[in-house]
Amino acid sequence: MGSNQKQSQIEQKESFERKLKNRLALLSEEGIDSRKIDKDSLVKKLRANVKAINTRLKAIDAIEKKNEELAKMKIEKANAPRKELEGIKVKKAKETPVEVKEKKKKK
Repeated sequence: MGSNQKQSQIEQKESFERKLKNRLALLSEEGIDSRKIDKDSLVKKLRANVKAINTRLKAIDAIEKKNEELAKMKIEKANAPRKELEGIKVKKAKETPVEVKEKKKKK
């Protein structure tokens, strides 16, 4: 699912960049000043869309990186000798003794 989402975000980013490039070319051909180009509402909107997609792509990359690290940890845990794992479980069990109080019977 993540790779499909990442791919669609990349395609959208490319689309917005093309539209922005075309809009900037159109405005510069008309001889509009660069200050007015920066204030153009469509240019602002397209730049905001590109910026938002960049943020989403960074978040997707962070999630993928985290998933890779978790997968490595899982493999290391699976490959660890069983004695080490049993020792860890025994220590945890000994550290937390649970006492149960007996309930008084009603007369």
